[in-house]
Amino acid sequence: METTVNHSLTDKKTHSSIQEFLLGIPLYVYVSVVASKLVILGILWDIAWHMSIGRDGLFSAPHVVVYVGAATAGVFSGYQVLKTSFWGSLIEKSKMVNFWGIFYSSLGGLFCIWGGIAALTSAPFDDWWHNTYGLDVAIFSPPHTVLLLGLMGVQVGAMVSVSAILNRKEQVSYLSTQQNAVRTKRLQWMFVFAAGFLITSIFTTLSEFLDRWDMHNTSYYKIACAAFPLFLLSTARGSGMKWGATYIAITFMVFHWAVNATLRLLPAEPLLGPIYNKITTYQTLGFPALLVFPALGIDFLRARFSAKNDWWLALILGFTYFTIFFIVHYPFGNFILESPLARNWFWGSTSWSYQNEPDWEFRFRFTEWNTTKGLGNWVKGLSIALLLSLVSTRIGLAWGKWMQKVQR
Repeated sequence: METTVNHSLTDKKTHSSIQEFLLGIPLYVYVSVVASKLVILGILWDIAWHMSIGRDGLFSAPHVVVYVGAATAGVFSGYQVLKTSFWGSLIEKSKMVNFWGIFYSSLGGLFCIWGGIAALTSAPFDDWWHNTYGLDVAIFSPPHTVLLLGLMGVQVGAMVSVSAILNRKEQVSYLSTQQNAVRTKRLQWMFVFAAGFLITSIFTTLSEFLDRWDMHNTSYYKIACAAFPLFLLSTARGSGMKWGATYIAITFMVFHWAVNATLRLLPAEPLLGPIYNKITTYQTLGFPALLVFPALGIDFLRARFSAKNDWWLALILGFTYFTIFFIVHYPFGNFILESPLARNWFWGSTSWSYQNEPDWEFRFRFTEWNTTKGLGNWVKGLSIALLLSLVSTRIGLAWGKWMQKVQR
């Protein structure tokens, strides 16, 4: 009898300790944030694998990391759906979205489930594509597109899952006032990390158009101005943090750089010919875009002009993003591509696929066909980039306002 009581007390203490550690945040939310990191980690590794080893397979190491991340997010979210739908209380169900008249799920959980299914479905599709058409090196092949959309679904799901809990502003009864404050801060940082991983996926997806050889071409600024203000503004507003865009941009830069810098230290040997560039370590994507600088400007002005309506705010922030991004990246292009100081492990500008000629004349200088020439062409191209930045910023502000309202 005494042993039974002791076991019962031990179980209660263990359960209480776990609840205090989780701070009232469901386990599947933690898992979805970790999964959002795993999926882009696997993608960056997979790109380096293609550049360095070449020989690919359905169960190569990077693919397994992607599968684990996608499957984990889907399975844990799916379990939460079944648990809430069939064994949840009325209070738990009231915090969820009802679909098909039977099931109850958080909106973020639905994104994770869909994203996990799409990502795992793309795996045999990608293997068939390779067996039929050979190994591709392009990011935008049909199976890769399905995969990337699925992985971004997981990452958006992680953000929305965190937002729903953050926006409810609940005070968990079994936590102290200080613990509830810690809980809110933890949710904000979980959101920042998930948002940073999403922007890493966006940048990686667009990396074919945002390479260091493109920094003196207006197309680089058009694409960067169309894509990043939308995600920086929406996630900054959704985070509820004064310096949200800055923290998210730092998360993206540090994560992207750290993964690739670590890979560049690991041994790798090409296993598929022809081999033009003899390498002994992983070759990776280059240094990430310096989004932290426009993000700092965005956050500073977002706080200063918070009383303005979103249309005026979009004009101010969109112009700020465009101006700072161009002023920083045009000279950075000179450094990262042409300067001998960038040809090292830290900056990574010497990374070069085994399939490329090591003595290519444009390896360390801008190409004639990929550089915008003439003042008129620059004015036209940058005007379009500015317009895209304004539109992207306005959509981002609207999406961010929606994210502030999500509670399920």
